[in-house]
Amino acid sequence: MIRGIDFYEYCLQIINRQTNVDILFDTVESVFSEEKTGVVVKGERIHSDYVFNSILFDKPVLRSNEYWLLQHFLGWTIEAHEDCFDAEVATLMDFRVSQLNGAAFCYVLPVTSRKALIEYTLFSSQLLQRDEYERAVEGYIKEHLNLSSYQIIEKEFGVIPMTNHKFPTRQNNIVNIGTAGGQTKGSSGYTFNFIQKHSKAIVESLIATGKPFLGSEPRRFNFYDGILLKVLSDGIVPGNRIFTDLFRKNAVQKVFRFLDNETNLAEEVKIISTLPTLPFLKAGIRHLL
Repeated sequence: MIRGIDFYEYCLQIINRQTNVDILFDTVESVFSEEKTGVVVKGERIHSDYVFNSILFDKPVLRSNEYWLLQHFLGWTIEAHEDCFDAEVATLMDFRVSQLNGAAFCYVLPVTSRKALIEYTLFSSQLLQRDEYERAVEGYIKEHLNLSSYQIIEKEFGVIPMTNHKFPTRQNNIVNIGTAGGQTKGSSGYTFNFIQKHSKAIVESLIATGKPFLGSEPRRFNFYDGILLKVLSDGIVPGNRIFTDLFRKNAVQKVFRFLDNETNLAEEVKIISTLPTLPFLKAGIRHLL
């Protein structure tokens, strides 16, 4: 686990040592790249050679066979009054929670034998009321971690779009990064590692060519994401069954590589064949039509 504040502070320590970098904290109203390129901050146009934009200003207009789900989650960092966690073992996806509102699971990231992050996560088209997330986390802690006495240290909440929409990687000299640049994996919501790889590739391109533009990535992973999102959106196969089969029938490291878009075609065929064949085949055919 990498805490957000630790990552920001690590990056800012490096950035602040650079004499050619200025940081301005303010609201970006828009970006532009017609005759000139830049950003609009409080009505002022600030010009630049390139803009690296991570802001998704509006939900995109979806085309045929594009889907849009939300990965929404609420987490508590708790501290128990006695040893109860194995600090060397994390629980990635525990589906022993209600699946009525969509594919839902909890994960547990222990920090010490007494302290851990407990996160309730849901894949669906609609958000819940705040107290519904709270009850889910509290119920999981009581029923499955068998804890009744603990202190809540921190709380977090977030929403990540899950879509196979092809976000534009650039608009003239605007280079889109992060979710706005398609670096959130549609079928899982994974983002952090994709951003690191994408940023590294941009830097390497700048060093090699003087420009931050990258070639297109293999389209097959977007195709896989689209099929899974259709299956989840239409309720063809429950999400808990899909992910349980995925991890139960394949080596964990291969699943991680598949979710990171780092497998080859032969590996992908083997992994996909472990999922419910007929529903996914039908969804794949419909997705192509």
